[in-house]
This record gives sequence, C-alpha cells and structure tokens, in this order.
Amino acid sequence: MGSVYNKEKEKLGSQMSANNVEDIHKIMEILPHRYPFLLIDRVLDYTLGESLQAIKNVTINEPFFQGHFPGRPVFPGVLILEAVAQASAILASKSLEEDPGENVIFLFAGIDKARFKRPVEPGDQLLIDVKQTNYKRKIWKYSAVASVEGSLAASADIIFTYRNY
Repeated sequence: MGSVYNKEKEKLGSQMSANNVEDIHKIMEILPHRYPFLLIDRVLDYTLGESLQAIKNVTINEPFFQGHFPGRPVFPGVLILEAVAQASAILASKSLEEDPGENVIFLFAGIDKARFKRPVEPGDQLLIDVKQTNYKRKIWKYSAVASVEGSLAASADIIFTYRNY
C-alpha cells in the first residue's frame, strides 16, 4: 500500500517538479518552529503566489497524545490549524519578491470558517493544500483544506502577515 505522498505524486504526474519539493531541512530554514511544534514534514509541490501542498505525518510518539485522549488518541484540531498555518507561512515566504532576511517572522493573523469533518489519528498522513485568495500590503489570505486518504479532515480560511524582529 503506497503512502498518500506517492499517490499524490502519481496523480500530479508531470506537474510535480523536483524543484518544487522541499524537505525538512529547507522547511526548518523557513519556519522558526522546532519539535514538538514543527508540524510540516515535507512540501510536495508549490506554485509561487498561488498554492502549496504539504504533508504532516502523524505518529503516536508525539507528546500531546498522552493526554488527547488516553485510550483513543486524536490529533488536536488546533494543531491541524497550526499545520495549515505553517504551510501558509511557507508559501508566503517563498512568494515574496525578495528574500525577507533572517530577522523576519511570519505570524498567524486570523482564521475564518474553520470546520472539522473527521478525526486524525496516529498513523495518518495529513495532506495540506493551501491556495492564495488575496494578497495586499504584507497580508495574505489563504483557503486551506487538510485531508487524510482523500477524506476531508478540516478546512479554514487563513490570514497571514510577517514582521521584522
């Protein structure tokens, strides 16, 4: 049985370019997050200023599963939204016309229409798709969905910005 990554790669076929895949090392250059809050494992594909697709591998080893919930571990919905926000920040960072430099932090500015449709459990691979819907004066708006094996897990509209620190 192939992973969601392999299935999506097959589905995208020639549209997916090795140049548009980012591994964990590149992700860590873009995002300041670290374990246990770095929630993007790989960027599968992106189009600057338009869209990005990423994955989060959900494992039982993550610390929040001890209490959410004992006997029936469920990936917290707020962390699904955080993973979506991190994917959005990666796209925002890559879409800038110039390198923002090292002293820039991308900030979650808002969320609208968040909906949860199915639980995400250890062993699942969360596929995150973000699409840019608007950009004006350092503020991005994205429409995002997170799914597991083709089944919608969550959706939301995300607002993002950045600032120097």
